[in-house]
Amino acid sequence: MSVAGYEALVEVQLRPGVADPQGATIEHALGALGFNGVSKVRAGKAFRLQVDAPDASAARRLVEEICARLLANPVIEVSAVSLEPLGEVA
Repeated sequence: MSVAGYEALVEVQLRPGVADPQGATIEHALGALGFNGVSKVRAGKAFRLQVDAPDASAARRLVEEICARLLANPVIEVSAVSLEPLGEVA
């Protein structure tokens, strides 16, 4: 069975309705710096991972499990996963 490598980008943000003090601070600072017209700033985290899996579906399941168990707190955060193939792994 061949195994392919994938690069995963995981973006984690607070759920809508959860207070985001970091986003609020950034939004306030942008206004103070003269960047007017910017609103609803939300802060988040991004992670890049390389994973080996038999196919994209298996890679996505693996990364989603990593998110659920380590990278995101599912009570207050949501995560989004995008995958790019890297090619065959020997």
